[in-house]
Amino acid sequence: MQKMAELLGLGDECGEGTPEAPALAGSCLADNRLNLDVYPDGCRWFLQLFERRGGEVVQVEFLRLSSNDHLLGTTLGILPHLKHLKSLVLKGGHARDEFGSCQHGSLTSLPPDIGNLRCLTHLDLSFNSLSTLPSCILHLPSLCVLLVSHNNLVALPKNFGSLSKLTFFSAMKNQLKDLPQSIGDLAVLQNLDLSENALEFLPEEVGNLHNCTELELSGNRLSSIPDSLANLKSLRQLHLHSNLLVTVPASLASLPNLSRLDLQNNCLRAVPPEIQTSPFVHLRGNPLGETEPSPQADESSAGELRRLFLASGEDSFTVTSEGCKVVLACGIRFYFPPGAASDPLQIYFRTLAPDPQWVKLRHHDVLLSRVLELQPHGVKFQQKVQIWMPYASPQTLHQREVVVRTFSGQNWSDLSTRVKQKRKSKKHMAHCSVLHFSWFLVVSRLVQNECKVPTEGTLLFSSVDPNIKVTFPPGVTEETRNVKLQVLPISAEEIEEITADAGCRASPLLCLSQDSLVDFLRPVRIQLPLPPGVTGLNLDQSRLHLLHGDLEGKTWDDITSQVVLEFTHLYAVFEVTHFSWYWLWYTTKTYIGGIAKKVYERLRMYQVNFIALQRKKDPEQVLLQCVPKHKVDPVLKRLQDRYQGPEPSDMVEMFEGEQFFAAFERGISIDMDRPDCVDGRLSFIFYSHLKNMKEIYVTSPVDRKGQAVKGQVSFYRGAVPDSIPEDASRRRKGPDSLWLATLPIKLPRLKPRWGENRGRPNGFSFPPLNLGNAETGYLTQTNLLSIARRVGADWQTIGLNLGLTYQQIERIGYNNREDLDKQILDMLFSWAQQNSEDPDCVSKLITAMKESGRQDIADEVETIIELGQQKYRESIRRVGLEQESSTEDSAIAMM
Repeated sequence: MQKMAELLGLGDECGEGTPEAPALAGSCLADNRLNLDVYPDGCRWFLQLFERRGGEVVQVEFLRLSSNDHLLGTTLGILPHLKHLKSLVLKGGHARDEFGSCQHGSLTSLPPDIGNLRCLTHLDLSFNSLSTLPSCILHLPSLCVLLVSHNNLVALPKNFGSLSKLTFFSAMKNQLKDLPQSIGDLAVLQNLDLSENALEFLPEEVGNLHNCTELELSGNRLSSIPDSLANLKSLRQLHLHSNLLVTVPASLASLPNLSRLDLQNNCLRAVPPEIQTSPFVHLRGNPLGETEPSPQADESSAGELRRLFLASGEDSFTVTSEGCKVVLACGIRFYFPPGAASDPLQIYFRTLAPDPQWVKLRHHDVLLSRVLELQPHGVKFQQKVQIWMPYASPQTLHQREVVVRTFSGQNWSDLSTRVKQKRKSKKHMAHCSVLHFSWFLVVSRLVQNECKVPTEGTLLFSSVDPNIKVTFPPGVTEETRNVKLQVLPISAEEIEEITADAGCRASPLLCLSQDSLVDFLRPVRIQLPLPPGVTGLNLDQSRLHLLHGDLEGKTWDDITSQVVLEFTHLYAVFEVTHFSWYWLWYTTKTYIGGIAKKVYERLRMYQVNFIALQRKKDPEQVLLQCVPKHKVDPVLKRLQDRYQGPEPSDMVEMFEGEQFFAAFERGISIDMDRPDCVDGRLSFIFYSHLKNMKEIYVTSPVDRKGQAVKGQVSFYRGAVPDSIPEDASRRRKGPDSLWLATLPIKLPRLKPRWGENRGRPNGFSFPPLNLGNAETGYLTQTNLLSIARRVGADWQTIGLNLGLTYQQIERIGYNNREDLDKQILDMLFSWAQQNSEDPDCVSKLITAMKESGRQDIADEVETIIELGQQKYRESIRRVGLEQESSTEDSAIAMM
């Protein structure tokens, strides 16, 4: 045996200096089994055993080794001597890289003599670096189970069907593009897993697998499947989710033993009735019933339907039975197919700022759009209407999904949604189909996997982390239930930053929910990955804690002693009968529930800064914004040419949907009649991916002719949302905890200007004006004077965008060359006189201000118009000319 060691080049490395190693390895040699994959130097120990106890080693029937071992190549040369070997496991994945991901093993091939192991029935080569299947495998006459998942295989051998005794084959997570026709020769194959490959089609010969009971083809690129699958009479589960299927054979519904057909997240637009009505079919995530598949299809059929492009300020359009396409100024698009409306129908729309008292976000939801209201609410269309909503790109939100959410009048629900980025504008669009109009918004949520649990049981796994699995045994329920699974990944860096403890580790956060209030009849088995850096090799079970949280995340209880925890090298497994949040922690801390509560609370908070900037050309224009910390520098860079002001505030923490206020103090005031002004303070709602920005006009009661005014703006917390953890709410009560930050505002000393104390510049008279109409709201002479005060040296740009000619602009500038105020007034009132009879002149004024970069003035005009419209409606109602509908009452009450 010493000669063997020398031949193998081991020398002292064989363990001469570590006498305990052979003893420890020898203790693993029992009942003809040798499990060395959990040891870092398992191959070295195997070689030592073969040198010293070779007679026993060659009798081994079950052998497990790690392919992450650097001595694997030497070990492979000995394996053909183990003639009695029945099960051989050469898996990688036992080591993790710096990011916590499993490292694939170094195995790229097998010695040809492995094919002489005539007793071998089980071979596991998962998590390796195989690009082709070793040819020696095809010469294993007794092979029944073959696992080559998580490799780099691009094809299977043409004669793969020669493995005549194969009953289980898994090649998931490879790069297979097609299958050999000989796969149909696997006559006794029962389980075939080819998920997460690159398969584009299946050979007809797959239909010859008459004993196959479970066929897993999810996560490929299949656009169709062969009709021959209807020949698989033994098939119980067929998984085809996350492919590109546009159709499926109706004959699948006739399979006598089929208990689950998963067609979720495909491109199915029409499904045979036999399949669609089957209780075991899952179709979520398909654009069923959509007559317009995509924005591209919308453009390609542009000549067939009437197209409407609505300008800013318009709030309605008419749909006829011929259908139409509609594009709003804000980028929202509609497609009404022919026949959607049987009679001409007036559609009303508006976008609303989200109110947290009405828009209830779920845990870890992020709002990506304003609220779109479409009326009439009670009408049902004959065909589904397509809606495209632009939304803020969630670039910092990984492993999440975007959905359109709609309000039914009582609660919010998520619609089947597809997302796309437009090539030219780079805008992100969320697409949905509806039969009723209501309120709509776009949110980003944790990825949601769901399934129906029948009496026979089933398996649910996370698409975010496939290592998280939930197994429902037979008899787990009497009636079919719908179960949802969500996962929140948490990095080790986040845990360390929040806890200030490098020894703390946590698994991904798992949320399980169901549509039944009754507990399961049998325990449900849950598999969670061990926290990063923790494996079966270094696991100290006294430091491992399983936490259970309520659905509001307010309490976290340590249930480690209440369940039976089983461990493998990479996973922890336990059983429960009811669903909630589950979290696996690894720490030396004792009061782990309190730590988890703190971490969970912080995971829902955003670190933000406040900015207060003044327009360089007009310091009375103040821009206020609450900006997430990582966006502060880009925002300031974008504004620096037009604005100036103090450095951003210190960092504070806020929740999604939290209210806060801005109060101007020490000699600075604002218009108290603003709709968003509450007790003299501006009201804001913080949404991390929306613009929490307002530009307002400030004044000062102090006489500024003699001196400047040094004031400030302070930010205060408002009402705490209901869903915030109790501890966070308690800490925020009291006057001291409401203040967030204060920033200085300075109004410079000014020379007397026109319009102060209602004065007018000499030689300038203001004609009476009423721009617009009574129904849409008027702009009066006083309103125009207020607008003129906010315009500065950019008056020429505004005038050109209003439609004045270059000659008019030059003449106005020359006639009033000594007085900027007169230039502004002359420009505005000249435009107003020319357009006083135009009913759309107010909309044109708003558009011109936006095009000139004066969103602040555009917002003021829109506010004036909204107030005018409200007063008009109230006056109509007072004289009894209009009845308030119950729909409007409910809408106003909710808003």
